[in-house]
Amino acid sequence: MTASSLNSREKRAAVSLASVFAFRMLGLFMLMPVLAIYGQELSGFSPIWIGFAIGAYGLTQAVLQIPMGWLSDKIGRKKVIVGGLTVFAIGSMIAATADSMQMVTLGRALQGMGAIASSLLAFASDLSRDEQRPKVMAVIGMSIGMSFAIAMLLGPMVAAAWGLAGVFWLTAILAVVGIFIVSFLVPKAVSKAPKGDTLASVSDIKKLIKHPQLARLDLGVMLLHLTLTTIFVALPGQLIAKGLAAQAHWQVYIPVLLLAFLLMAPVMIIAIRKEKEKLAFVGSIAVLALSMLAMAIGVDSIIGMAMCMLAYFVAFNFLEATMPALVSRLAPASQKGSAMGVFSSGQFFGAFLGGILGGYVAQSTTPQAVFAAAAVVGVIWLILAWNMQVPPRSKMISLMTELSNEQQAQTLASRLVALPGVIEATVVCDENRSYLKIDDKEFDLDQARKVAGLI
Repeated sequence: MTASSLNSREKRAAVSLASVFAFRMLGLFMLMPVLAIYGQELSGFSPIWIGFAIGAYGLTQAVLQIPMGWLSDKIGRKKVIVGGLTVFAIGSMIAATADSMQMVTLGRALQGMGAIASSLLAFASDLSRDEQRPKVMAVIGMSIGMSFAIAMLLGPMVAAAWGLAGVFWLTAILAVVGIFIVSFLVPKAVSKAPKGDTLASVSDIKKLIKHPQLARLDLGVMLLHLTLTTIFVALPGQLIAKGLAAQAHWQVYIPVLLLAFLLMAPVMIIAIRKEKEKLAFVGSIAVLALSMLAMAIGVDSIIGMAMCMLAYFVAFNFLEATMPALVSRLAPASQKGSAMGVFSSGQFFGAFLGGILGGYVAQSTTPQAVFAAAAVVGVIWLILAWNMQVPPRSKMISLMTELSNEQQAQTLASRLVALPGVIEATVVCDENRSYLKIDDKEFDLDQARKVAGLI
């Protein structure tokens, strides 16, 4: 086993935690293509309540993500994750047995109260070495993308066979499977990773919110997920209006999503190699807005809608994959977890706002106006992102240090930042940890460890 590869413990942690993450996200995604159709059988149905039900999950996730992460520091990761999955299962069962849109919305809110994303990421960090942590996080990130594609297939099929209740019962079963995985398959953490790698800190959040470039990304991910949940208030009904039965919607979703992933990859590779990341980023926002504008103006066929959706999801996938990396590169060396906490909260809050916006517009006007609203959101984002700055590519690492006072910490930070390849160095006495933002091409880890007193 070499230092450049995952060891057996890290592989087990990556696969097991990614599975739990994927099961949780299925609970969010499976409902999106079916609620507007099968929710019509429930009392109290209206477009605005469809929006509330879709968005309620995002609201409680956004509010509780950071507190649940703190709680996992206090009482342990597994307890919080198992507790969160239990709450998620209870919410799923309430929604499965509901006979009204109001009860479905309550169930969705309870699902979101099992906000374990930050605890899962912290657990993954506990179980991985600094140099291997990006790989473990990448596996988890890929599982989320895969869960979206699977949800677009499973959601319509399960709803066609067992109705809306079947979708919620399946999410409850998946939550129980997740509890089993966490309890018996996820390795036990021997030590905790540094907080700066994983969890949001209260003292840092205000500074990060005021950071002009990070604020653009936090607002951007909110607007991105706002458009996603907005359009799914109207999209399923529009597909039916064009003659495609609800149980056949996967025939559009799956090819579109798979092709979108395939087309997104070369865009990302070219943008990185040619150092055109900003152009690709801004261009993707423009494509997103234009695709929604085309849907708003009106397309006459299923193929036309599929082409608009393909353009949207190529842009969506590129932006979804790019923004977390940009946040990591922009975040101060000791505040990566705080920055990602704010970013994740923005993501979930956007899902909530999108449900409300889509429901309100659909109830007040026409389905085409829902897509027009999403296009307007895209234009607003394009204006906000126009002056964004793409930071140089870098990696984050942390080193154990043992210091007795702040003067020693300042001296060590000065010595570390003077090393070749070190972009930024932060030494935190309370954590006995040094955080480094580095250029991997020039950085010498052994030299840094020597300066930190580890060799």
